[in-house]
Amino acid sequence: MMTMRVALSLAHMAQRNFVGVMPAMRAAVVHMNNASGFHPFKRLFSADAKNISQPLPNDGLTLKDFLGSNHDAIQKQSIPSILELEKEKATLSQRNKVKQSFPIQDSPRLDGKRVLIKTYGCQMNVNDSEIAWSILKEAGCVKAESTTDADVVLLVTCAIREKAETKIWKQLEQLEQLKKKRKGGLQVGVLGCMAERLKQQLLDESKCVDLVAGPDAYRELPAMLQRATDGISQMNVVLSLDETYADLSPVRHDPNSPSAFVSIQRGCDNMCSYCIVPFTRGRERSRPMESILREVGELSDQGVKEVTLLGQNVNSYLDRSQLSTSLAPVVNSRGFETIYKRKKDGRTFANLLEQVALVDPEMRVRFTSPHPKDFPDDVLYVIRDNHNVCNYIHMPAQSGSDSVLHSMRRGYQQDPYRELVDRIRSIIPDVALSSDFIAGFCGETDEDHLATLSLMEYVKYDMAYLFAYSLREKTHAHRRLDDNVPEDVKQARLQELIDMFHKHARVKNSNRIGTEQIVLIEAQSKRSELEVVGRTDGNLKAVMPREFVDEITKQPTTLRTGDYVVIKVEDSTSMTLRGKPLIKSSLQNLSRLHNQ
Repeated sequence: MMTMRVALSLAHMAQRNFVGVMPAMRAAVVHMNNASGFHPFKRLFSADAKNISQPLPNDGLTLKDFLGSNHDAIQKQSIPSILELEKEKATLSQRNKVKQSFPIQDSPRLDGKRVLIKTYGCQMNVNDSEIAWSILKEAGCVKAESTTDADVVLLVTCAIREKAETKIWKQLEQLEQLKKKRKGGLQVGVLGCMAERLKQQLLDESKCVDLVAGPDAYRELPAMLQRATDGISQMNVVLSLDETYADLSPVRHDPNSPSAFVSIQRGCDNMCSYCIVPFTRGRERSRPMESILREVGELSDQGVKEVTLLGQNVNSYLDRSQLSTSLAPVVNSRGFETIYKRKKDGRTFANLLEQVALVDPEMRVRFTSPHPKDFPDDVLYVIRDNHNVCNYIHMPAQSGSDSVLHSMRRGYQQDPYRELVDRIRSIIPDVALSSDFIAGFCGETDEDHLATLSLMEYVKYDMAYLFAYSLREKTHAHRRLDDNVPEDVKQARLQELIDMFHKHARVKNSNRIGTEQIVLIEAQSKRSELEVVGRTDGNLKAVMPREFVDEITKQPTTLRTGDYVVIKVEDSTSMTLRGKPLIKSSLQNLSRLHNQ
């Protein structure tokens, strides 16, 4: 087998058309289709396809082998499941339709080019946009304030639901009109998950798009922008098996914010049947721990008071970069399974979380988004035993129905999930829990929906993120399941989930009246100059007066962004606490006082 470096070298020699095999991929290709709709996996479905066969090991194809496939070229009913793909021997071939970009040795200079980056979607996209900006800033670009004064507009996109993509198409329509008015001089790029999912379609259907770059192609943005000035559309949607941008320091969009995101892991191996993420962000890989601790230390030096560790499956973090060190075994939460073979050992999320907590005792630590399977007791003990690791855990359940959870390929049933909730609360008594739920997934019955409501009734979440199911192409659900729940039924069930959440949240927050909460001040209130807003340790929004008399110093005190303060809760809604400031001090001091 050849290495990626050799494969890329051959790609250049072959005028950027190649067939390559990489060690961890068995047979990997750079996605590109020619105008006739050639599909690199045609051999799997057509006996007369002329390809070059490559024998595979017993563990068969990996997800990477079909991440770049042209789904529309194959009839839906003929696409096999992942397990069926693993039994096949694949032949991979490909050709370019537009100019395919490859990494180059020296990044070109773009001195003075004004760039506007607009970010849509999750926290990972925020972090991606900061990575992209750090690369462009290094190339000499300057930040534009709006589309009217920008030379380049880059959209960092989300593909998790159809609604997210609809926003981007509308934005592209507006940019197309702006481009016509300016008669050139404006470059438009689509980055991130939507770019990875739609690829060529973005260039075909939007006349204003000059470049398309997937989540692993940001290093080449300067070169792509330079080449796009010649009127040649640029595309790089190659998904990497090892790109984590570990050597880069993202440039924060808001340097005055007391909070920052730190990406520790990219991609996902879970392959939940509804989820597009493995197809838009690739295989799961973790950053070396040392690079994460370096970045957290830099943020501490900049005065950041809270970091959120990010990953598509953040608590499955596993650093195997130093296999000679003492490693911990990887274990699932009790009663949870995976549909993939897990790596055996490495420096785990519990190891990382504890080390990050030690960087700065005045810096809060959060993490998102986890999977319930990755909460062994050692993670829970790290949260309990470190005052600056927030007592807040996101526990995405998605459904309370065993049959729906099976269809979703989540790897657990309701009973083990409940047992995990009980275990978490026994170790961290004051923990705040949140979750994700999908209403109206394929085949969901009224009985299934009631099972979800029963789980919500049992747990009584402090926060919940609730959505109606949105079918995404390329997913297992799209290939194998029937999206047969009517839209009006989805919306009705969604509303019942929303009502259930708010009922519990109102009661829980009402019970917090009279309690004392440690809050990190995030900003001035948008509703009143006399108030500030922040977040509790349990991630609840809190509003309070900006000025007060400190109970310890007896001095008039003004709260500012980045301050820690203890408040006494006086009122609440299902989403917000309102309180009276009592003491302003360091996080360590307030934590000691709070626990007395």
